[in-house]
Amino acid sequence: MENVPEKYKEYTRRKLIFGIFFIILICIISLYAISTGSMNLSIGEVINGLAHNGDINEIVIWNIRLPRIIGAIIAGIGLAVAGAVMQCILRNPLASPFTMGISHGAVFGAAFAIIVLGAGELHRIGGTPLTLNNPYSVTIFAFIGALIGVFVILLLAKLRGLSPEAMILAGVAMSSLFSAGTMLLQYFADDVKVASVVFWTFGDIGRAGWTDIGIMLFVTIPALFYFIYKRWDYNALVSGEETAKSLGVNTERTRLIGMIIAALITSVCVAFLGIIGFVGLVVPHIMRMIIGGDYRYLIPISAIFGGLLLLTTDTVARTIILPIILPVGILTSFIGAPVFFYMLMKRYERK
Repeated sequence: MENVPEKYKEYTRRKLIFGIFFIILICIISLYAISTGSMNLSIGEVINGLAHNGDINEIVIWNIRLPRIIGAIIAGIGLAVAGAVMQCILRNPLASPFTMGISHGAVFGAAFAIIVLGAGELHRIGGTPLTLNNPYSVTIFAFIGALIGVFVILLLAKLRGLSPEAMILAGVAMSSLFSAGTMLLQYFADDVKVASVVFWTFGDIGRAGWTDIGIMLFVTIPALFYFIYKRWDYNALVSGEETAKSLGVNTERTRLIGMIIAALITSVCVAFLGIIGFVGLVVPHIMRMIIGGDYRYLIPISAIFGGLLLLTTDTVARTIILPIILPVGILTSFIGAPVFFYMLMKRYERK
């Protein structure tokens, strides 16, 4: 290590410190989220509940709060990483699963499964108004809907040579098209199915059970490791198409696989949790301002911060006006929309 310049060691040390700091914050907020809610718990009651002592605290912790906390962290990781990779692949800082129409495509596919295939119904079990009869069909159709949006945008970009700005506009157009398709399905559906779709579109982490979390984990963690493995390719893409090719990067394959995996992560999160907007847009930009644009560090630290941001937002959503629990998608949109406008103004202020 003597030959390593001191500045580079300091550069990597700062990244490590930020990552550890965010992990510590996740642990602190998770402990707070477990103990706070409609029924507040002391630290001792939390420990006893986690130890399966068979009291009411165990039910609250293991059936309600712990799945919500883990689901928020996993969804935050997946959406943040998907957004960071899409911004690199499309060379556009405004790209994200939400702005590119992937989320709306997933919603259309899920609505099709709920309304046409009858995969969802409206009733209350343990305070959850919506239960999916067949979550796997909802996930599959959400994935298909997300892929349709991805492939249309990639096809237009390849055939017409769309600029990064034009690709964003294509994503907005796809969002409008999918929204119209979803409304058309709702128009011909009965009241119960319409209510199911409307409630389902609210981003609500509390509806995910342990099985849903297991599926999200099964998709998100391998995708995260794949993106980390391809970190050098993404760094090369940032330098430009010709530079990346000269370094041996198969740019078309890298873009295609990256977009498919990003669509898969988004579709699974949307299928189980509903629309959670702007996480994939805001988190990578915040991390670029803090640690820079090196994808060796941007991908893993964005993943950690994404989990922290969504966990914090969800904790605020369910405690800010107790006993009413707000859908987390509402708060993320309130946070993300102003940031989106700010980035638009910064992008075009010098043009």
